[in-house]
Amino acid sequence: MNRLLVTGAAGFIGSNFVHYWRNENPDDQILVLDALTYAGNKNNLTSLLSDSQFEFVQGSVCDHDLVAKLLREHNIDTLVHFAAESHVDRSITGPDAFIDTNIVGTHTLLKAAKQYWLDELELEDHLFHHVSTDEVYGTLAADDPAFSEMTQYAPNSPYAASKAASDHLVRSYHHTFGLKVTTSNCSNNYGPYHFPEKLIPLCLLNILSGKPLPIYGDGKQIRDWLYVDDHSRGIELIIKQGKHGETYNIGGNNEWANIDVVKLLCEIVDDRFANDSSLAERFPESPCAKGSQADSLITFVADRPGHDTRYAIDARKIMGELGYQPQEDFQSGLNRTVDWYLGNEPWWQAILDGSYREA
Repeated sequence: MNRLLVTGAAGFIGSNFVHYWRNENPDDQILVLDALTYAGNKNNLTSLLSDSQFEFVQGSVCDHDLVAKLLREHNIDTLVHFAAESHVDRSITGPDAFIDTNIVGTHTLLKAAKQYWLDELELEDHLFHHVSTDEVYGTLAADDPAFSEMTQYAPNSPYAASKAASDHLVRSYHHTFGLKVTTSNCSNNYGPYHFPEKLIPLCLLNILSGKPLPIYGDGKQIRDWLYVDDHSRGIELIIKQGKHGETYNIGGNNEWANIDVVKLLCEIVDDRFANDSSLAERFPESPCAKGSQADSLITFVADRPGHDTRYAIDARKIMGELGYQPQEDFQSGLNRTVDWYLGNEPWWQAILDGSYREA
């Protein structure tokens, strides 16, 4: 049995991870630390809150005394670090929060883990797993090879730069102090509990409400899309089988241009409305309820500063060494995502009206 501290687990990827881990490792104890900033939503964890093997603590990863207390009191042996400011647009308008959480917060966790596991206990069996992003590698031209673990870092936004710095700190604590660490760099995630400011849930909810679907520039920016459960599956493999001090790229083998993502999303929603008459009653403002198609809402807007052209993950290392294989292609994963949002309207309505902050 392992005792996990999972940071940022009220967010999108973190909450999916703890649901996944609870299903796959039911005997393990899970302690969640989350500051419940704007993207942290305790409703993501509702089904786990009554579980005797699960505990939620509200607090910041920058609070060293709190982190140290939790490590000791719960005898934590595995720390899985998701907590991060992650929205590129927000990092452009307000980069300070990204420096504080992503750099200072990561360093605070590393210091507390070193103090407890190495200085106090001399604990042999421990692991600090750090969850990062493909954006640390910068951007790719259309014919460039995909990002591998050997790709030079070249972050182009304050968000990406803050994550790159945190990656280097994690590496340094392994090589300098002997802390057992692993790092994963993932491509764009999608799936349940995705905060509605991101491309897929934003466009889906805009279709339902009849609002424009904003596409930056020409919409030809390419991303590798990873269904969130496939990401969790990859992290589990790294935690259980990964080599300490190593980095593993987790990708979905799904490169899509943003405009094509939105067009596929529109087709799926059109199909749902065509086959379920109740949707027109639930969402009367949608063009799909009025005999029009969802793609009529597509609107091109000015590109954002420093917008990377293409991300793509070369996942051959984790596939070859750890046996990782994504189980969802983009078509199947996007269908599952649309169905989850249609079936969980109270969850996203609480975000849109702000009541989720009262949970």
